[in-house]
Amino acid sequence: MRVLLIGSGGREHALAVGLSADPSVDFLAAAPGNPGIAQVAELHEVKVTDPAAVAALAVELSADLVVVGPEAPLVAGVADAVRAKGIACFGPSAAAAKLEGSKAFAKEVMSAAGVPTARSFACTDMAAVRSALDELGTPYVVKNDGLAAGKGVVVTDDLEEALIHAEACGSVVIEEYLSGPEVSLFVVTDGTAAAPLMPAQDFKRLSDGDEGPNTGGMGAYAPLDWAPGDLVERVLRETVEPTLAEMRRRGTPFAGLLYVGLALTPDGPKVIEFNARFGDPETQVVLALLDTPLAGLLNAAATGTLASHPALTWKDGSAITIVMASHNYPGVPRTGDVIEGAERPGVIHAGTARNPDGALISAGGRVLSVTATGADLPGAREAAYALVKDVRLDGAQYRTDIALRAVEGKIKI
Repeated sequence: MRVLLIGSGGREHALAVGLSADPSVDFLAAAPGNPGIAQVAELHEVKVTDPAAVAALAVELSADLVVVGPEAPLVAGVADAVRAKGIACFGPSAAAAKLEGSKAFAKEVMSAAGVPTARSFACTDMAAVRSALDELGTPYVVKNDGLAAGKGVVVTDDLEEALIHAEACGSVVIEEYLSGPEVSLFVVTDGTAAAPLMPAQDFKRLSDGDEGPNTGGMGAYAPLDWAPGDLVERVLRETVEPTLAEMRRRGTPFAGLLYVGLALTPDGPKVIEFNARFGDPETQVVLALLDTPLAGLLNAAATGTLASHPALTWKDGSAITIVMASHNYPGVPRTGDVIEGAERPGVIHAGTARNPDGALISAGGRVLSVTATGADLPGAREAAYALVKDVRLDGAQYRTDIALRAVEGKIKI
């Protein structure tokens, strides 16, 4: 199978590692990729949000399967353009990707499908925002209606902060706060059949103890031994299957990766958000534990044959990833710092590049996702932090408490 992977971040490097390990893949290309992905794939330049350009590259490379990593190309219609050329594509249509492209649309679908989620109001003016905040109370949850790279949400007790964020966004969804541990569940689907992956937990706040500003994610781990045993089955029944049915009813079936962000509330799991692609950095840990060949699984979803695909198999043990971010992230990150020790197994590249001398340098906010597995969660955690200490990046920020509460048995539902 000839595979083209679209994207350049940590999620895409993790996907590239998984795809390249699949015996059915005899050619792997990535566009635009990054220096880490270059270790396992042939790199090509392309503007990822240009559907015609991506489709043309897929034709040029004689790709059998295109895997779209980020959300922006999906919302732009890249999957539609690729499929129009007769090439299988893992990723939803632009119409279906609206589940991530518009928070208001996603809430509308959830309501129609009877999905357990928070009460909410879609607001386009500040009078409506003030009314919604007053109605739902603290903590205030304000979400940018459109794409925001995982950083469009403010959760605060400060009314002024909530109002400032809403005004900056323009169109927002104001939600009731959902209490309880958060869980990410990825579901591979061809629009009808659904294959859930292993639930994971990520860490959005910059600093230890869930302090500091919201980020795109500073670490993750799996599996979640503390989660209810029927969690996946219940979420499939109450959320995934009704959502897929509603999308089919609308004539816009969702095929690709449905990311279900959940809060495990005292009343059961409720949806915080849907995404239309693999989450970052949860992908790094979930794929590190997946034993089923990745390309075959994604191809089954892309070709409508997921129902006949073998049941997924998983490796024993646990996995943890720790994000190393640039100085000043999530503000304007400092870039151009030389990185040492990052070209080894387990170090996933997210925001890296080569300088004119060929040295590896930082080129974004989240620079690396240092990923390790172990026989159990403490072992995986120890291995991951040992690997972090072997990487040199001046001014790097990373949390020292990823999965610590789980190891200490302090997560309660």
